[in-house]
Amino acid sequence: MGKYALITDFLTAFLKDEVEKTGLNNVVVGLSGGIDSAVVAVLAHRAFGERLLCVKMPSHYSSQSSLDDADELCEKFGLRSETHSIEELLKAYVTDEMDNLRIGNFSARMRMATLFDISARESALVLGTSNKSELMLGYGTLFGDLASAVNPIGDLYKTEVFELARHLGVPESIVSKPPSADLWAGQSDEAELGFSYAQIDSVLRRYVEERASREELQDEQCDPKLVELIITRIYRNQFKRKMPVIAKLTSRTINHDFNYPRDITL
Repeated sequence: MGKYALITDFLTAFLKDEVEKTGLNNVVVGLSGGIDSAVVAVLAHRAFGERLLCVKMPSHYSSQSSLDDADELCEKFGLRSETHSIEELLKAYVTDEMDNLRIGNFSARMRMATLFDISARESALVLGTSNKSELMLGYGTLFGDLASAVNPIGDLYKTEVFELARHLGVPESIVSKPPSADLWAGQSDEAELGFSYAQIDSVLRRYVEERASREELQDEQCDPKLVELIITRIYRNQFKRKMPVIAKLTSRTINHDFNYPRDITL
């Protein structure tokens, strides 16, 4: 059995175990037409079948190709889906003085607010779609796309997500297009970061998995701008990977010394 077949089996079992131990049986995932949400949707469909609901949340900033790609995925795998536009939510708040970053962050948070409301309606858990490359770099919106109850792909680098997508049979229209959060017209992850995910992941692996030092990376003639980008973003964005820090005032403080595993049984 190949690597990605093993990963598929493991993540399918992981999803079933982590969701059902909460007493809930349903899941929802925001489907953007991008590769990360496509992979999570296919894995969740393997685990839950009709108990998965995919939610498409376009706005007037969304590209038609992303909507078409999401529809193609749903049709190929028989995914149950709904569409809830966030256009009116954005128009009620967004002003001309807001730049793309603010609009993108607000859009991401409105989508997650919508998804969590639908999860309450469905008695479901929200699945996360952020990969390890994004999480390590802090390339996501706090309380937006970074919010979820369970994330099956958070320990897979972006380049691994591409390989898993191919193994799962995700449509080529999704696998082959440039990665984009689709938060504004023409937005591209790699253009925004300044490097391809292949370049980023090669250095991330050395720094994170193999614990190479900055000096070792420089000796290996890695691009110094890429090394600086990665190390700076990892440490600058650590707050995005943690629950809110609570000031310790008592003998047992949440997330300090009152840490029970989530699968504790009464």
